[in-house]
This record gives sequence, C-alpha cells and structure tokens, in this order.
Amino acid sequence: MTQPATAEGLLAWIPGRGLIAGLAADTQLLAADSWLLRDGRVRGLDRHRERFLRACGDCGGPSLDQLTEFWRDMTAALPRTGTWFPRVELVAGSLQLRLLLRYAPPLAPEVRVWAAGQLDPRTVPRRKGPDLDVLARVRQRAAGQGAEEAVLIAPSGFVLEAATSSVLWWEDDTLCLPPQQLPILAGVTSGLVQEQALRGGIRLAHRERTLAQLAGREVWLLNALHGIRPVAGWEGRQMDVGAAPRAKEWREWLDGLMEALPAD
Repeated sequence: MTQPATAEGLLAWIPGRGLIAGLAADTQLLAADSWLLRDGRVRGLDRHRERFLRACGDCGGPSLDQLTEFWRDMTAALPRTGTWFPRVELVAGSLQLRLLLRYAPPLAPEVRVWAAGQLDPRTVPRRKGPDLDVLARVRQRAAGQGAEEAVLIAPSGFVLEAATSSVLWWEDDTLCLPPQQLPILAGVTSGLVQEQALRGGIRLAHRERTLAQLAGREVWLLNALHGIRPVAGWEGRQMDVGAAPRAKEWREWLDGLMEALPAD
C-alpha cells in the first residue's frame, strides 16, 4: 500500500511499481494539473482528474487503465498534513507520468495585476502544461512592475485570462467572462463559481471586453491555489480599481468546498 509522502520532491510513476523518487530525465510537459491541498483536503479533485485525463488523451498519452492506476497511486501518496500545491505531469519523450510535490506558497486574498496587455504567448492555450514556462516568464515581467499577475489579451485586444488564472468580472448584477470561442483554458475554479452563480439565479454573460473596459469594475482572478482574488491594483497603466463587495462571501463559500481525500 502506498504511504503518503512527507517531503517535497518529484516522483515518477512506474506501472506496477507505483511512484519512485529520482527519475526526472525529461522536463518538457505535455499536460499538467495542480490544486491546493490543505491538511488532506482539496477542492474539485474529480474535476482536476477529468481535465488531466482529457489533456493526456489529447496528446496521445498512456491508456485510460494506466491513467486510472496512476491517479489512484498519486492520490494515496498525497500528504495528509500541511499545505501543499501538488502537480501531476505527463512529460514528452518518455510519456512518463509524474507527481511533483511542492509546499504551497503564501495564499493571498487579493492581487495586483500588470495591465500592460500581454499578447497571449501560448502555443496550446486550451491544455495546461506545454506553456507553463513561458507563462512563468510573463509573471516574472509582471513582478518587475510590482504585480503578481498579468492579463493575456487576444490580437483583437480582448481579455482572455491571466497567466495562471481565469478572469471574471461584474457588470451591475451580471457575472461576466470572456466568450468560449476565445482560446481560454477551462478553469476548474471558474467552473465551480459559474455553476454556483446559476444555482443562485445570478445572470452569467460571455462578453468581449478590452482591459480598459474593466476599469472601475469588480474584477476577480480565479485559480485552484488562491481561489478567488479580487483585483486590488492595476499596474502599468492608469486604471481605476473597482470595489469588491461580493468577494468575501464568495471566497468563504469556495473554501467550504474543500473535501477530504479518499481514505484509500
């Protein structure tokens, strides 16, 4: 039986043997997924599983039986104490499945965003993994401007998402997001929020908006690590920051979705 890990590190999965430390030859990611893990509790793990398995299938990865076995072994190996940000990976070349165990960075209730309007540099925008390195460089440039995140835009100038987050915003009582035909990653946290909005009778709308058109609005960045972060500042251009009266209640609701990992 696989025992939960207790330290950071990269574990490669070998069919029939489970997760093994020290095998990390290939580094180019074909697919990846990650989530917040706090004292053995996680939000939307089944959704992360579905997205990762779909991504592996899209790039000719291992069989469904192997993916299912890997996911079982991976889940058993996840730590049950502490705050972590694990990542599952499929790497190019060997098509090896891996688990990267990382402590979670400090979590933030709000975010400052570089609003210069970074043209989308991704090559595979609808699959998480291949473009993580280039997105990390975008965030480094944002950090040089005093921001934690950067907004990606289409050639048309319309907002897509942020380097590691979905972008949602409010227009009056309507919760808005970019149109589905734009090249956007299907965010797990964004999906949870959209479903809750529909259950609560809140209108959802897909709208094309430029960065300038988000000025003065309540804008959220959403991802699996931080949950919902309202934008507290725009860097790189003169833009008014909107108040975020809804964010606290929604953050508390989202935190309430954390569930214990399976026992085995």
